[in-house]
Amino acid sequence: MEWWWAWRWALVTLATIYLSPSHGDDGPTPVLEFISDTLINNVVADPHTGRLYVGAVNALYQLDSQLRVESRTETGPKRDNRLCTPPVTAACEEAVDTDNYNKLLLVHGAKDTLVVCGSVFRGICSLRNLSNIEQLLYFSDTKGEKSYVASAEESVSVVGVMSYFTSREGDNFTVFLVGKGYGSHDSTKLISTRILQDYGDWVVFDSIIEASAVQANPFVLRYLHDFRFAFKDNKFVYFLFSRTLGMQDTKNFTFISRMCEDDQSYYSYTELQLNCSATNKYNKAQAAYVAAPGEALARNMTESGQYGTVTTSDKVLFVTFTSDEDPSTSALCMYPLHSINKRLVEIIGACYSDNGIINGKSAVYSPYSSKSEELCTNNNRVREAKSIVTQYTCGAEFLPSPLASKAEFALATEPSLVRKGHVTSVSVAVETEHAVAFLGTATGEVLKVHLSAHPEVYGRAPGDVTGDRVNKNLLFDSSLQYLYITSEKKITKVPVQACHLKTDCHSCVSMKDPYCGWCVLEGRCTKKWECDRSTEDNTWLWSPNQQCVQIEAFSPPNLSCKKTQQVPDQEIKRVCVCVCVCVCVRVCAASCPQFESPEPVLIPVGHRIPISFQGKNLDIYMVRSIMSQFAYDKQQEVNVSFHIKDRDTERKIDSTLTVVLYNCSTGREDCSLCKHADAKYQCVWCAVTHTCVYRKLCPSPEPAQCPNPTITDIIPRFGPLNGRISVTIKGSNLGIKREDVKKITVAGVDSRRVPPFDLPFDSNRGAVEVEVEGGRRGRSEVIFTYRDPKPRSIQPVKGPAAGGTVITIDGEDLDTATKDDVAVMVGDVPCQVLSFGSQITCMTGRYRGQKVPSELLTVTVKYGKNTTKDISAAYQYSDNPKIIEYNPKASFLWCVYCSLSKQHSSLSMLGAITGSLKLIHPVGLPLSPWQFVQEVFSKNDTVLQFNSPAVNCCADTQLFRTFLQLDNVQEELKGFDYHPDPTFNKLSKNVITETSIIIVTVRVDVELSSHVSLKIKFGNGQWKVGSVYYARKDEVPLAIIIPGVIVPMLLFIAISVYCYRRKSQQAEREYEKVKHQLENLEESVRDRCKKEFTDLMIEMGDHTSDLSEGRIPFLDYKTYTDRNFFLPSKDGANDVMITGKLKIPEGRRAIVAQALNQFSNLLNSKTFLINFIRTLESRPDFNARARGYFASLLTVALHGKLEYYTDIMRTLLLELMDEHVQNKNPKLMLRSALLESGEPLYKLYKALKHQVEKGPVDAKMKKAKYTLNDTGLLGDDVEYSVLVSVLVHGEGPDVTPVKVLNCDTISQVKEKIIDQVYRNLPYSQRPKVDSVALEWRPGSTGQILSDLDLTSQKEGRWKRLNTLAHYNVSAVECSFHQNQDSHEEKNALLEDDNTFHLVRPADEIDEVKSKRGSMKDKAMTKAITEIYLTRLLSVKGTLQQFVDDFFRSVLCSSAVVPPAVKYFFDFLDEQALRHDNVEEETLHIWKTNSLPLRFWVNILRNPHFIFDVHVTEVVDASLHVIAQTFMDACTKTEHKLSRESPSNKLLYAKEISTYKKMVDDYYKGIRQMVPVSDQDMNTHLAEVSRQHTDKLNTQVALHQLYQYASKYYDGIIQSLDDDPAAQSKQLTLRLQQIAAALEHKVTDL
Repeated sequence: MEWWWAWRWALVTLATIYLSPSHGDDGPTPVLEFISDTLINNVVADPHTGRLYVGAVNALYQLDSQLRVESRTETGPKRDNRLCTPPVTAACEEAVDTDNYNKLLLVHGAKDTLVVCGSVFRGICSLRNLSNIEQLLYFSDTKGEKSYVASAEESVSVVGVMSYFTSREGDNFTVFLVGKGYGSHDSTKLISTRILQDYGDWVVFDSIIEASAVQANPFVLRYLHDFRFAFKDNKFVYFLFSRTLGMQDTKNFTFISRMCEDDQSYYSYTELQLNCSATNKYNKAQAAYVAAPGEALARNMTESGQYGTVTTSDKVLFVTFTSDEDPSTSALCMYPLHSINKRLVEIIGACYSDNGIINGKSAVYSPYSSKSEELCTNNNRVREAKSIVTQYTCGAEFLPSPLASKAEFALATEPSLVRKGHVTSVSVAVETEHAVAFLGTATGEVLKVHLSAHPEVYGRAPGDVTGDRVNKNLLFDSSLQYLYITSEKKITKVPVQACHLKTDCHSCVSMKDPYCGWCVLEGRCTKKWECDRSTEDNTWLWSPNQQCVQIEAFSPPNLSCKKTQQVPDQEIKRVCVCVCVCVCVRVCAASCPQFESPEPVLIPVGHRIPISFQGKNLDIYMVRSIMSQFAYDKQQEVNVSFHIKDRDTERKIDSTLTVVLYNCSTGREDCSLCKHADAKYQCVWCAVTHTCVYRKLCPSPEPAQCPNPTITDIIPRFGPLNGRISVTIKGSNLGIKREDVKKITVAGVDSRRVPPFDLPFDSNRGAVEVEVEGGRRGRSEVIFTYRDPKPRSIQPVKGPAAGGTVITIDGEDLDTATKDDVAVMVGDVPCQVLSFGSQITCMTGRYRGQKVPSELLTVTVKYGKNTTKDISAAYQYSDNPKIIEYNPKASFLWCVYCSLSKQHSSLSMLGAITGSLKLIHPVGLPLSPWQFVQEVFSKNDTVLQFNSPAVNCCADTQLFRTFLQLDNVQEELKGFDYHPDPTFNKLSKNVITETSIIIVTVRVDVELSSHVSLKIKFGNGQWKVGSVYYARKDEVPLAIIIPGVIVPMLLFIAISVYCYRRKSQQAEREYEKVKHQLENLEESVRDRCKKEFTDLMIEMGDHTSDLSEGRIPFLDYKTYTDRNFFLPSKDGANDVMITGKLKIPEGRRAIVAQALNQFSNLLNSKTFLINFIRTLESRPDFNARARGYFASLLTVALHGKLEYYTDIMRTLLLELMDEHVQNKNPKLMLRSALLESGEPLYKLYKALKHQVEKGPVDAKMKKAKYTLNDTGLLGDDVEYSVLVSVLVHGEGPDVTPVKVLNCDTISQVKEKIIDQVYRNLPYSQRPKVDSVALEWRPGSTGQILSDLDLTSQKEGRWKRLNTLAHYNVSAVECSFHQNQDSHEEKNALLEDDNTFHLVRPADEIDEVKSKRGSMKDKAMTKAITEIYLTRLLSVKGTLQQFVDDFFRSVLCSSAVVPPAVKYFFDFLDEQALRHDNVEEETLHIWKTNSLPLRFWVNILRNPHFIFDVHVTEVVDASLHVIAQTFMDACTKTEHKLSRESPSNKLLYAKEISTYKKMVDDYYKGIRQMVPVSDQDMNTHLAEVSRQHTDKLNTQVALHQLYQYASKYYDGIIQSLDDDPAAQSKQLTLRLQQIAAALEHKVTDL
């Protein structure tokens, strides 16, 4: 019994020993760290290489998987400012050093590139090499707004995901989608698709979706997006973000948006609200992760009932939230992707099929649209509509978009985990079918959560908690066994588990960590896959349902290791079997043979030597040692590993043996080296074989000493008498160390002392002897000689100060010592030794002295350290040579003789200079450009002669540059050109006789000024027959040319001067006469203008003293639009667009409204609209008026999408430009309208109206005494007086003084009274003239005054309108009131057309005069009429300040220019650059046609288009003169004035030049302004759409537009059928459906 318990205790003890963890293998894993100098913004991993890419402030890092830095590059700070438009230059004064925050990192593994986006330069991105981020593959800051990807603001979040795009041509290429919030200087596009290559008109990083439907609104607090996560799954792209609902409430809501991955118009973009908790308490998303749930979590989610059925293959979106209500708490919620997709389909289907209604409630809205009408249309064909959802999974042009779910239909789940604190990141992994979430916190911790039925935090990731916020980038490594934790400036790599820290089963299981379990067979806490036989039951124990193993019994008590049978399972409990088997295996393993400690460890090569072993359990084998022999001669030592096999089984026995193999002879060729070998090798010098071998391989004993030294060679063999040069002795057995050499003598001279100077001649040569340790000596067979080198002369003796001259030194015994021992100096300048021998050549260096030419300098040759030889006054540095002239100036590709003349202070120097002519091509290899060199073949003191280098490459010889190289002096021969070789025609006659003449025709493209030798090769012989050159044309002698030209010229000048003086005297007399008349006239006009201007300013001061923007009667936006667009139409004020009344039967209104909505969607298709417009323009009956009316209708119909409308206009405008430029008619182009107005125009109108009404105005002729228009000038001198005391009773007790004229008609008086009494009301709110009566009360009774009554005067058949003078009204009191009398009597009187006011019609007067007058009288009458033209000058001078103010307000570049003007002018500048044949004048005309002529002239002629005023015909005539002046100022054409020129052009002739300069300066100022980006323009248009679209008659405009579609229906259908893009979008079918609904048109349906 005691024996049994003893064995039981031994087995348990043994099991404990072998199941304990090994301290060496399972120790704590070191924590790896990376520390950044600046804040870390983004981290991404390359799944293929495991590298990490870290985007920090001003830096970018590339790390390997162990967080070692492989590469680093600086990204900032950069000179930038958000107000600056890239590229940022010195012109942007606001630019400062700005930190570059990394906004986005994306790995594009297919192209080995990294997408890097920063905050500087408006968020421009770059491409870098994925293998080396220091290599910048692409960056451009000159592409404009389209390349601005990220945000310039640090707080705006940016996310992205790689995707693909398929072009219309079928090309497929990689893009990336970006989601970003809105910053104050960013694009308003929330989602954009960016291309990664140049394609067509797109450039790298271009936004290839032109009209994004997803756009923020920067003008109000709406849609404040915070993007947190982006991913793609199953051909869909998802964005997770939080935003407001677009109301005044700033509460955040979390949304997930989805769209098709290849959606080229964002038609499929739909948003779904995500609620975390039923009350949406946790409302703001912080981080997210997508992963499979694992079997356990999928089962728990299904059983909970709130997620539907979840399988292990499904994907789940894990999102961490914070709460606006309670910021101190966070929550984790889970959303299966299939649940998200299902709810999105429900939302989309409801919009397509049932007017957006689900369960009786509205479920859908459009988050980024300013439309007030219903987004979703009701379709009675529900089945068909529902099929559209599946048929058009990615939406379509005719389907509503974008869509968003309302809050009542959000996808809500309950939080899986709620925790105090701020959770900033989340990552999820599945281990043993259990999901584990890692949650980063704001305090720097990473919590580990087991996502079970009741999730709980079971641990924390290892590592120091610094308190820094954990970054959202919480990444796994490629094995999913390590986690990269990113804090503010540090990245830490930690294992996902710490199983090894638990040393017993209970502590291991109690962790409840899915990663860790107790491995029963090994007795340690491990991951499951690390435990042997873990797939078997009860071998790997994991919480919470399993318990640790306890041994109850074991049997048998012992077992032989040689037995292999298994313990029978049926005799022992299962748990006991496991333990017994484990013990048995370990005991057997301990009994197996193991070979250890081989002896000896060092094995010599070539010798058979026994190797003995030590080890364990060797009693079952008889062997204790083995005999081995190896052969190896590559190295002195090599490690060799080998195994021992069992002879019976041929199996390797447990251990691997390692020994060191060495070879004594390798690297030890002589005895000295052999003796120096380490004693452990037992190497000896074998005298028999004369080799170094292992001791036992030498048959003879090792000699006590090595043989005597042997000398085979000495270098050099000559040395200077003073010695001190290095002598190299080659041989064997010369010793190993310096100490081994005892003595060296060279020619009998000890090397340790300097040779004597008086060395006798017969003893200056001898052998070299070496004595080494042990007294052994060696003597050389080679003789060494001492001698004295004697340099005597050099050539050349002069050279340029630039150096580079090769001088040759002659003398005796110059080849003493070696080249390395010799140094040459020219004065103090080193001369580089080139060759060494009987002559020494060296190249002079650059002369640094101040005096050039220099003194004669000494040339010094040094041998070693003690010998110096001088050549006195041997060399002089001179001025560098200069080129005076060279000929010829051109060459053929084969060589041509070329001579160059030089200038130099010494005529004898050039002959010694080394010259070469170099032809260098600049576009060759960067370091080795193509060169062709020709050396000089003849030279003297002043001339060098070359053959030009022959060129045998490169078609474009114009790129070559020619240089003359003179030593170190290099000068370019500018203007030296290469021309193609001459061409020779083939012989026309190849038969020769004794008298034959052979004619060869040659063509040469270059004129040679010098002679070129002409040689003839005939058979094998060659003869020079002379030289050829270009013959110059015969020149006329200069002595003949000068008199022949000068004499006629002088004669002509004399005659011209005489004629000029005579004419000028006559003209001067006439000029003085006219000048005197003009001075009198000017003085008269000046006085009148001064008086009139003073009166006008006093009157205008009363009118405008309280003038402000609020008092100016501006029209509202709708009225302004209606008057500009539709008032000029044929129906005028009765146009249906102004009245807004459509004649549609009540029963059809709903159908028509629905059809018009569908027509609106159809117009939003660019393909349809372009075809629509082209079809209309191709029709001959579609005239200019119809075009203008159609454009006006289209502007109103598309007012809600002005960005889209602008894109359409841009497309059409580009086509128009191309057409006109190609037709050579670019000046006849452009019609455009822009919007801006102001106070100066209103003041000009009021001043002009006041000045006109100050004098008589003929009510019938519409002519006035004071006007700017000569055709509207009142030609007769009408007598009148001003009634300044007329008092008019208003509607209250107050009285108002009004100035009227006694010659005014009664209607004119009433108009002036109404203008004065109701001056603060707009014209449309004032009473009309016909609705009031003027009553004169000379006494107690009153009299109603009217234009015509029974008292009206008659002159023949003409009747004069009544005036105040007619009624003898003077300074008396009058009153006016609402006229309630019938107008029948007055209307009857006015029916007579033969009425006049001040002047009777001209034909009547002429007719009377013709009966009794002469032609002279008629001429006098006309002349007298033209005298009144001076009044024009008077009125012009009076109004000049108001005209100038208006021009300055319009043409002042320093004022605020509307963004549309700057944007459009920049567009015109770009197009002018694109077309080469567009001149500056043409560009000026384009801009003039766009803005001044198409807007300002129109507004100037029609002030009632923007003001609520009434413009009379007389005022209108004067406004036309100012408008014409404005037009003349905007043209480049110079107007030549004459007596026949219109008076209105003569009127402002003086000011036109000033106005023209103002126009030019205005255009230049706009060009220099900061560009308006596409995003700013779109923002501006979006705001205009938002503010005013609801006020316009959009439905009426659509109805009127459809009339054009109906009129040209067949042509439009044909155009759509011919367009493949229209066919793919079924546009023909959609138009037919609309036609059927609107007018019952028969279609193919």
